[in-house]
Amino acid sequence: MADINTDALSELVAPAEPAARQMLASSRAPLPATDPGLLTVIELLFFAYRDFTRDADAILSTLALGRAHHRVLHFVDRHPGLRVADLLEILKITKQSLAPVLKQLVDEGWIAQEADIEDRRVRRLHATQKGANLARRLDSVQARRVEAALAACAAGQERTVRHFLLAMINDHERAGVEALLPESTAIDR
Repeated sequence: MADINTDALSELVAPAEPAARQMLASSRAPLPATDPGLLTVIELLFFAYRDFTRDADAILSTLALGRAHHRVLHFVDRHPGLRVADLLEILKITKQSLAPVLKQLVDEGWIAQEADIEDRRVRRLHATQKGANLARRLDSVQARRVEAALAACAAGQERTVRHFLLAMINDHERAGVEALLPESTAIDR
C-alpha cells in the first residue's frame, strides 16, 4: 500500500488563494506544547469523570438508559416543576436531542409532564416516585465516590474543590449554575 503524500493531497484539495494556502500550511505546523502540569490535570479530569460515571452507568445500563437520561432525571428530580425550556438551558442541548430522551423517560414512567397552570403551552416536569427512587440511587453511588475523594483531601479543602469546579464553568454561566445550587451548599467567595 502506498503512503499518502499529504502535501500533494493538500495541493489537490486546498483553495488556490495564497491566504488560504498559508493558513493550510500553518495548520500543519506543530502547536506549542501544553504545560505538563496542566496536561496532568486534564488527564486526571478524564479519569475522574470516567470513574465518577462508571457506577451510575452500570445501574443505568440494566434499565436500558444512558448518561443523557441520567442528566435529565437528575435535574428534574432536584428541581420539581422545572420547565422544559429551563432544562434545555441547563443542559445546553437542543429540543431535538432532548426529545427522544425525555420521551423515553416519560413513556417508561420515570418522569411526568404537566401543563403549566398559567400557560398551558409550557410543560413542567416532575420525577415520579419511580424516577425519584432511581435518581436517589444514582446520587447515592456518586455521592459515595465524592465523599471518599473529599475525605482523602486535607481538612478544609472541600471549599477549594468547589471553587475549582465553579471556576471550570464559563464565566457568563456561573451565576446561573450557582442559582441552581441549594443555599445551604452555596459557594463562599
